[in-house]
Amino acid sequence: MEQHEYQQYDAVGLAELVAKGDVTPAELLATAQRRADEVNPTLNAIVRRTDDRAEARVNEHTAGELKGPFAGVPFLVKDLAQEQAGIPCSWGSRSLMDVPARENATVVDRWLDAGLMIFGRTNTPEFGAKGVTEPTAWGPARNPWATNHTPGGSSGGSAAAVAAGIVPCAGANDGGGSIRIPASCCGLVGLKPGRGVVPSGPSNAEMLLGSATHGVVSRTVRDSAAMLDVLAGSAPEAPYLAATEAGTYAARLGEGPGTLRIGVQLTTEVTPQPHPEARAAIEATVALLEELGHEVHHLPAPVCDDRALVDDFLITWFAGKAQLVDSVKAQTGCGDDAFEQDTLVSAAIGRGANTSAYLDAVDRRQLHVRRLADFHARYDLLLTPTTATPPPRIGEHDPHPIVRRAGDFALKAKLGRAIGHLGVVEKIVERNVGWVPYTQLANLTGRPAISVPLHWTADGLPIGSQFVGALGSEGLLLRLAAQLEEARPWAAKRPPLTATGTPV
Repeated sequence: MEQHEYQQYDAVGLAELVAKGDVTPAELLATAQRRADEVNPTLNAIVRRTDDRAEARVNEHTAGELKGPFAGVPFLVKDLAQEQAGIPCSWGSRSLMDVPARENATVVDRWLDAGLMIFGRTNTPEFGAKGVTEPTAWGPARNPWATNHTPGGSSGGSAAAVAAGIVPCAGANDGGGSIRIPASCCGLVGLKPGRGVVPSGPSNAEMLLGSATHGVVSRTVRDSAAMLDVLAGSAPEAPYLAATEAGTYAARLGEGPGTLRIGVQLTTEVTPQPHPEARAAIEATVALLEELGHEVHHLPAPVCDDRALVDDFLITWFAGKAQLVDSVKAQTGCGDDAFEQDTLVSAAIGRGANTSAYLDAVDRRQLHVRRLADFHARYDLLLTPTTATPPPRIGEHDPHPIVRRAGDFALKAKLGRAIGHLGVVEKIVERNVGWVPYTQLANLTGRPAISVPLHWTADGLPIGSQFVGALGSEGLLLRLAAQLEEARPWAAKRPPLTATGTPV
């Protein structure tokens, strides 16, 4: 199959070709591998190839054993919490680069059961801790729309691979925006399911106290819907059974969302002045929503106190980093030199926070949940920009050398509890949250949210629009996204890469 033919189809379309016998899984895999060979040296989207396993799946198809709704479709998984038994899952860290996983993640098993051919693992920042994908372990992933810009994070490698046409969709996960941010940066669809809809096992009951979940980034809404049908549903090791819609998400896309009442929030306390392109993205989205008959209202104030929400999010995030670093050290015997400085600083802050402060932050999540629930009692959906700026340049959010030296000093002096009071947290918020202040709300409250690509900047960079729904509204979000996609099709848009993978 030629590249131009391959890239005309989404994952559902490729699966239909295989089912009809118009193309074989071997041909699809070879086409995806060639595209990866062409563009990955530039993009650094894939950090580990697993071609041998994918080729074994081709043999399964030849033997009539490869089945499922996506049988024969090439796929990539994220190198974070999407483990494949016997293959290292680095989590973007030098500390885990050579440690084979003991078992498959539940979501990986579900993708394999769906017939997907996983032939590689995608780039991610260390422990998924940033909205950009620039790990020391693997080097930065690059945005196909402009290779000196980030594809976002932490699912940046997956988003770059999909946008560049290596695969039609790829595995992702989201603990603070890590599906939606790269979807925004790369002109893709990014659905973060609600808490518990997709299992996190078998080694985790819930990731990040239920804030994080698995999903995909894709070019089309129907791929996101069909992938949610594959992933959704509890597992024996899950902590509870989450309710899902009757029927399938994919089958209900054609029903339409009905007439919706949508509240629009543009400014936040963390970022009171979003970039003009973020404003333009929302203005265009509002105009389209009104054209489609929806009722749109600009909110006089943010739904939640976003600075307090970010502070509560970061306390638990830092504590999680401390636990993760200590666990990896115990597992591997590695030292501090196996981790990035930002990770060590975050872990030190986490260790320095007292138990009471941590539990208070966990308890305050309910305050944010109630405020968002009050909003959803009056509005069907919340609309925001997905990011407050277009995709930053590679290295733009690196810490200033003075800040890095201060971090080194604090770590060597073992300041522990005091490190959180040296302006470090403020710098972390400024660097890592200031350009993405909208996404953590859905994570902390466990609500579903989706980013859709309705705007490209004057420089040709995508910037998404985010919709946040109430509990159980994954289907509604997908039906609205499908309506928007039909009105303003985006799947045919392609970044300016040449056939050899270099930017035009």
